[in-house]
Amino acid sequence: MAGCVFCGIVAGSVPASVVASDPGGAGLAFLDTRPVFKGHVLVVPPGHVEVLGDLPAESLAPFFGFVRRLSVAVEKGLGAGGTFVALNNRVSQSVPHLHVHVVPRTKGDGLRGFFWPRTKYASDDEASEYAARIAAALSVEL
Repeated sequence: MAGCVFCGIVAGSVPASVVASDPGGAGLAFLDTRPVFKGHVLVVPPGHVEVLGDLPAESLAPFFGFVRRLSVAVEKGLGAGGTFVALNNRVSQSVPHLHVHVVPRTKGDGLRGFFWPRTKYASDDEASEYAARIAAALSVEL
């Protein structure tokens, strides 16, 4: 897609520190230019897909298999204690192209919990109402 920096990276017209390309074409991994910690990798599908819901069903297993392999490689290759794997879907998505963050972690690295405030349900009934609304929407999707 014209103007998408991640599409430009996939096409090779925008420079990036490429880490790996899936041989089956599931995705491309490259270093984030503003990493949480050094070795922070972004994994993108090769075609322009804005959000997870737009990723074709047949691409899910290959794409997330590639993400899984990258999470293991980041941990082993950097001697990290683990990884933080996350994606933003529309809100807080700095580039409107699906991308998964694979961030190396070490005990005591200072990264704590989620990056947003936490809240509580007013009651079990309110929690049940939210669960029911999501379940109803899911039944429509299936």
